[in-house]
Amino acid sequence: MDIADHIRTIPDFPKPGILFYDISTLLVNPKAWRHTVDQLAIAIRKHEPNLLAGIESRGFLLAAPLALQLNCGVVMLRKEGKLPGETISHTYDLEYGSDTIEMQSDATEPGQKVIIIDDLLATGGTAGAALTLLREAGVDVRAAAFIIELEGLGGRDHLDVPVTSLLKFEA
Repeated sequence: MDIADHIRTIPDFPKPGILFYDISTLLVNPKAWRHTVDQLAIAIRKHEPNLLAGIESRGFLLAAPLALQLNCGVVMLRKEGKLPGETISHTYDLEYGSDTIEMQSDATEPGQKVIIIDDLLATGGTAGAALTLLREAGVDVRAAAFIIELEGLGGRDHLDVPVTSLLKFEA
């Protein structure tokens, strides 16, 4: 099955000049969604994760079924102020400004093997911030996995771990 056949592109979203890769058309097709989860599970199983770190918000959709298939847990990485309880955070630079990513301070234990999960890798800013945050928490980040990677934007340059992407498109 070609997963790309189940991903819709939307020009000029969320702003002019951006081609948005919409996975909602993948999610509504159970066979294509199952195939996607299966392919990612095959690719990341070798890293023997204890936890998958899903990046808000579409990373949550992917991390949950993957975690069930791999018999591991999920930790949510969210924007500042979205998680209850005590959190740890990492602020990172954007093209115009900065952003902060957080996780609950008791969500991980030092030494746990973690894989970062999101739907799309573009510039790598958020994934790189997730990597830094998780390492600050003392976990062993083994890899990062995505459904889609936009080549030419340097996303992999922010990640010094193995990267899996099922589809690659030119940005």
